[in-house]
Amino acid sequence: MTMSKSYPVFLLIIFLGLFAWVYQSENSQLQVQQQQELDSFKSSLSRYQQWQGNGVELFKKLSENYSFQFFQYIDDTDGQLSHTEGSLDSQHPHPLASLFSIELSHTQKLAAGRLQVKLSANQAIDTAISNTQKLGAMLLVTYLILLLVFILLMSKHRAAVRYAADYISKIPELGFSAVASSKLTGELTPIGISLEECRLQLKAQIDKLNQENEKLHKAAYQDAVTGFGSRQRFTQKLETISHPDVPQLGLMAMVKATELTLINQKQGRSAGDDYLSSVANCIRKACSQYADAECFRVSSADFAVFIPDVMLKDAPKFLDQLKIYLDEYQQMTSAESVAHIGLVPYRQGTEAVNLLTIADTAVSIAQTLGPNSYHIQEKLNGDEQFGDDRWKMAIHDLVTRQALKFYQQPIQPCRTDVEVYRELLARFYNSEGKFLPTTTVIAMAERHGMSSELDKLVVISALKILKENPTITGNFGINISAFSAHQDMFVAWLKDILGKQKYIASRLVFEINESGMQSNLGASYKFVREVHSVGSRVSIERFGMSFTSFKFFSEVRPDFIKLDGSYTSNIDEDSNNKFFVRMMVDVARRIGIRVIATSVERQEEKLTLEKLLVDGLQGYYIAQPQAMAITDQI
Repeated sequence: MTMSKSYPVFLLIIFLGLFAWVYQSENSQLQVQQQQELDSFKSSLSRYQQWQGNGVELFKKLSENYSFQFFQYIDDTDGQLSHTEGSLDSQHPHPLASLFSIELSHTQKLAAGRLQVKLSANQAIDTAISNTQKLGAMLLVTYLILLLVFILLMSKHRAAVRYAADYISKIPELGFSAVASSKLTGELTPIGISLEECRLQLKAQIDKLNQENEKLHKAAYQDAVTGFGSRQRFTQKLETISHPDVPQLGLMAMVKATELTLINQKQGRSAGDDYLSSVANCIRKACSQYADAECFRVSSADFAVFIPDVMLKDAPKFLDQLKIYLDEYQQMTSAESVAHIGLVPYRQGTEAVNLLTIADTAVSIAQTLGPNSYHIQEKLNGDEQFGDDRWKMAIHDLVTRQALKFYQQPIQPCRTDVEVYRELLARFYNSEGKFLPTTTVIAMAERHGMSSELDKLVVISALKILKENPTITGNFGINISAFSAHQDMFVAWLKDILGKQKYIASRLVFEINESGMQSNLGASYKFVREVHSVGSRVSIERFGMSFTSFKFFSEVRPDFIKLDGSYTSNIDEDSNNKFFVRMMVDVARRIGIRVIATSVERQEEKLTLEKLLVDGLQGYYIAQPQAMAITDQI
């Protein structure tokens, strides 16, 4: 509420309070006066204590000094001597009389009868009402005068404020006359001085801001992680190419950093940013021989490179050099892959949609050719397979050829009485024996509804390798999708194939992502029950990312939970993560579920997690994934 509204209300409250005080004062004074009159009447009755005469005469004698609202004398022996006059109920005509309630009743036994009276307070009430009305009128007049003065002052103040606001609105013009400045006088003088100083400072800053404007403009269009141009700059570049009147030609390479999602999940976003920065450095070094090359970060994992005035026949030179840098970075990080490149030519007038469609197809084909591969796509002839369709064929080929190899990563138990397992990590390879990006293969399988076929391949391959190599001992975890786990046909197939090989089935632990399992608790419970019926066990990975994680314990009852890697990161310093892990371990132990911490990268994290009494540890600090051996040695 503004001052112009709050002040009249506040003033009204004060005057209402004063009026209430006046009323209370008059009412209290009235009560005191009438009580004194009643006491005086009681004292005067002592002269009539032996009265034995007529009630009318008694009324006349007492009326000489007192006014009665009600009078009644009842003789004990002769009713003819009794007398009653007036009414017990107040009959005061003034509407405000009810505000001054007063009781002046008295009953007394005389020698020959009983006297009951109620003194009249009408005159005193009239006086109190009159005084209250006079003082109330004075207060009302005073309130109205003060309110009028306030309105006049506020009107003057508003005019001054409007002028000051107009003054401020003209500051960008950087000029005021002396007459204009002189109008801000009186209480607004400090404002006028401040505004003039502001104008002078603003004028001094404008030149500096103009000088820095170009730098700020560049920063707004530059990606902070890679130093490349942003998506806005990329869009502007495409618009320039699509212009038919500007002669130009060259090559556009789209680079997809395929491992970003996996790195963000397992190592955190900081590691993901480092990965993107390294990919950008590889691109930057490959472009060093092309002075006019322009690089952009198009999306979270996609880069675009424009190399003007280079013919398509010279493209392999650039691509081979970029692949060398990517391969070197892959060897340093021991990753499955780093990035894939699709290259297309462009010339003036090329529509942006067509250019991006061809480039996306080229990248999708490159992803099916192996780690850090590239593909050149000049144009779409109609007989090549577009991105998603090519992946559908590639996944079908993987399943047909059973093109899968296992890597293993052990889980270290924290106590001797804890039985854990080794996780089998599936790696898929193309017809040339080159590994494909696992996360992309799985994502494309889910997109095309082929997750179950891929999961069957993983299960069959795991059973086969354990059956054909009896020297391999211990338990093994294999990953399957939640989509498959919720399909009745897949669960029936899995139960059937495991039931035929129960010895091997008892050594398997099926790992499923928590978020997928939570999408259908009923189907998840059924899957766990069926898997348990053939002796296998279930582990829920990336656990703790949902608000309903604790409910998951009682609803599904898995054998293991693998905490999401975000809880491990810097747990030695993060008290919130310590609290959550401690609570999770406590709940899990009560119902017999083992808790495994993942993404353990440092000794400090390992020691902290052991103190929190987790059951097992997994991560690069414990052991890195390595090719599946056919012996029990790892």
